[in-house]
Parts: sequence; structure tokens; C-alpha cells
Amino acid sequence: MNQNGSITLFHYWNRLRDGRPAPKRSEVEPADIKSLLADTFILEKDTRGEAVFRLAGTRLCAVYGRELKGFSFPSLWREKDQRLVARLVDGVFDQKSVALVTYEGFSRNGRSNKFELLALPLDGGIENPRCLGVISAAEKPFWLGADPIADALIDSIRVVDPEKEPVFLNNRPAIDVPSLVPLELDPPETISALGQARRIRHLVVFDGGREE
Repeated sequence: MNQNGSITLFHYWNRLRDGRPAPKRSEVEPADIKSLLADTFILEKDTRGEAVFRLAGTRLCAVYGRELKGFSFPSLWREKDQRLVARLVDGVFDQKSVALVTYEGFSRNGRSNKFELLALPLDGGIENPRCLGVISAAEKPFWLGADPIADALIDSIRVVDPEKEPVFLNNRPAIDVPSLVPLELDPPETISALGQARRIRHLVVFDGGREE
């Protein structure tokens, strides 16, 4: 985790949950994270079970050049990555996993910029799963917010157990997308080659602990 927005939101969420898998939606106070609100979002499931934006910050909407409320979350990515994004956010909803994604966004005029996305589970009950997240631009070029991001490709994904690793270590390698996509088809020896990891359905969770 490299961006201040991700780090700040993670610590706030971790403090709120107080050892539970996730804090309740009602416990999140916008005033507590007012410096992040422009870049934050909340996801919910629609009637088809797809992740859609329930709320999205003003700067985030400006980056994409539209009001994001009600829009499909996976649709922000190129078609080849949409299924992977959908699976990832389902893990946040259903398994209370924490997901960190880095990706490259491409504007309508062909410009590009790197982004970091953190997705955190909220407890909305079985019928109303929620996800709290933040998207931070790695750099803030002059055109960002004026030339909307229209396409994106995932660079890396990390799924972390916050009980084991309360702070993401910058020197722990993320999972390459090519390594993650075929996981549910790989034999156990392939999974073990990734390091000290354990399977949770279709995802790999890296246990924490500081490296000596």
C-alpha cells in the first residue's frame, strides 16, 4: 500500500471494526474521513447480484467524467478484466476480504495514469452487503479530471488478511494478474510456489508478519 488515502482509510476501518470481520455501515462517520470523501466510494449489490456504486466522491466522479452512482463497478475496467474484478469484489462482500488493486487508467484522448484502489468490507447484514473503498491517483497530472478515464487495465492485486497483517508491507510482492486468474484451476503445488499463502475459494490470502 503506497498511497496516503489507502493507508488512512485502512487504519480508520481497522479501528472501527475492533476485531470484527467488518464494521457496520452505520458506524462510518463521514466527518471522520472528510479529507478522503472526494475519493471514496461505497458499493452494494443490485438485484442481479452485481456490484454497483451506491455513493461516489466528487473527485472520483470527475476523474471518470460522470456521476458514478448506480453504475457497474466492474464496467470501469476493460472487458478482459471485468470478470476478475467481479470475483474480487464478491470476496469483499461475501468473505469480508480486504483487496488492494493497482491499475492503469486510460483517458478518452489516450493519456494514462496509475491508480491504487483499496476495497474494505462493511457489515450491512446478509441481505445488504456493502463495500467501502478509495481510489487514489499515483500522480496528479494537469489533465486528470478534465480528460475522463474511459478504460483501465489491472496491474496487480493483493488480498490480505488484516488479522495477520494490520499494515500492508511495501516490500511484500503483490500477486500478478496472470498468476491470479488461473488459480482455481491450478494444482496445490502451483499455489504453494507463490509463497506462504492459503486459499479462500478463488483467492489467495497472504498471511502477515514482518520479515526479519
